[in-house]
Amino acid sequence: MSSPAPKSRWTLAAWALEPDASTVAPSSKWTNKDMDPVPEHLRTWTTWNYVAYWISDATNTASWELASSMIAIGLSWRQALPAIALGHIIIGTVMVLNGTIGARLHIAFPVLTRSSFGFWFSYFSVISRVVLSMFWFAIQSYTGSECVYQMLKAIWPSTARIPNHLPASAGITSAGMMCYFLFWLIQFPFLLVSPQRIRHLFVAKAIIVPATWLAILIWAMHEAPPSVSLNPKHAALTGSAASWAWLSSLNSALGIYATLAVNIPDFTRYAKNERAQYVQIIIIPVAFTLAGFCGMAVASASEVLYGSVIWDPLQLINLWDSRAASFFAAFSFALATLGTNISANSLSAANDMTVLFPRYINIRRGQIICAIIGGWALAPWEILSSAPGFLTFMSGYTVFLGPFAALMAVDYWIVHRCNVDVPAMYDRHGRYQYWNGINWRAAVALLFSVTPSLPGLAASINPSIDVGNASKLFDIAWLYGFFTAGVLYWGLSTLFPATETYLEEPVLEKDPERDDESSDKKSVVAA
Repeated sequence: MSSPAPKSRWTLAAWALEPDASTVAPSSKWTNKDMDPVPEHLRTWTTWNYVAYWISDATNTASWELASSMIAIGLSWRQALPAIALGHIIIGTVMVLNGTIGARLHIAFPVLTRSSFGFWFSYFSVISRVVLSMFWFAIQSYTGSECVYQMLKAIWPSTARIPNHLPASAGITSAGMMCYFLFWLIQFPFLLVSPQRIRHLFVAKAIIVPATWLAILIWAMHEAPPSVSLNPKHAALTGSAASWAWLSSLNSALGIYATLAVNIPDFTRYAKNERAQYVQIIIIPVAFTLAGFCGMAVASASEVLYGSVIWDPLQLINLWDSRAASFFAAFSFALATLGTNISANSLSAANDMTVLFPRYINIRRGQIICAIIGGWALAPWEILSSAPGFLTFMSGYTVFLGPFAALMAVDYWIVHRCNVDVPAMYDRHGRYQYWNGINWRAAVALLFSVTPSLPGLAASINPSIDVGNASKLFDIAWLYGFFTAGVLYWGLSTLFPATETYLEEPVLEKDPERDDESSDKKSVVAA
């Protein structure tokens, strides 16, 4: 008797994940191992891992450019540094509020958000973050390729003379494409490492990158002493212009990690206990403020040394004569970009895709898809060369992230008072259905917290659009969105409580009797 023919690898069924009995979901159709609550033996992140993680993330190119660009727009370091510090104190507080939820329940953001948005409406926030993560993965990969270019140029100066065989319309040169492919190739193996083990990369980055940044800072302060470079004459703005520039800088400081303030449960669910991640409220403002000072101090020194504020560190490296210094500095920025791209983009996109397609996508597959679509299909060199308005839109999309973070925090801590039903978050017929899978209270809160900022977003994309003073609201979009959404959602939930979601105590495990009732309900609906 012949054995059945194996399934073709080119059929969709062949790529289905091996189904396992879920610890919480009524059916494996709606979850997989990576979506389920993290079992105790995989909760490996300690306090020191979170310290290393945030030191690692603070020392990235975007943090450097955030601080140095504040100097470039006319703020002094005395004005810019408090904006960075206050912004990250606020973000650190939100990180712990939402991070504690993940550490207690051990579930990821895409599942957790169902309790506040409703089962089906939660997909709006999930899809939004998938799109953002893929685009930023592409852009960060391009930044990493520029680091690789500086490293190669330091080793082989002839790299700068590689002939270009690509047309000007391509938005990238032959040398640039080679460096992009190299960085993508170097980055790819790290995408296959599990979230439990990738913490070791953050530890290595937390040692190597800050040491390099400190060396650059010492060099800058030696060549252009603080008494010359860091002085009040660098403040070019006064009056209301300075006030709005400061508020805009504060909003930028909030926005740079607005995404992680939403999806921090993706990482804190691996905490050994909820106390392990409390350190974020201290390490985030300290690490980012120190990193910001480094960026703005070197940017200020560059004005003295080169005649203009160089806010892009890779452009600064390009001006150095020492090939060894150029190589090691570029290497540190490449490592910084690599770690940030994994933590803030590829892992985030992968967690979201496990929820969108739980039968076929786990975290590893999700990261590979992100690397292929974000790395190549989106062609970041074309985005950067020809679509500055689109990049502004992607940055401006953070107008949604403040409200997302507020809805999660207010729903768990104030509305439901920490008493949530974890298994129900995995059940499309569960208590978090609200109205047809939509929590209309969250929808209304989003409507009123996001819409007023959209005219300013449109004006930032196309300056020819005159929206008057409405553009000012966009300058404080995260703050406005966070507090407006939080207060509105709290108020609507108090006036019109969703009593079916209220519990006397949290439910963390699946109840077999409730599963039987749920199955009966599904049968009735189907009939």
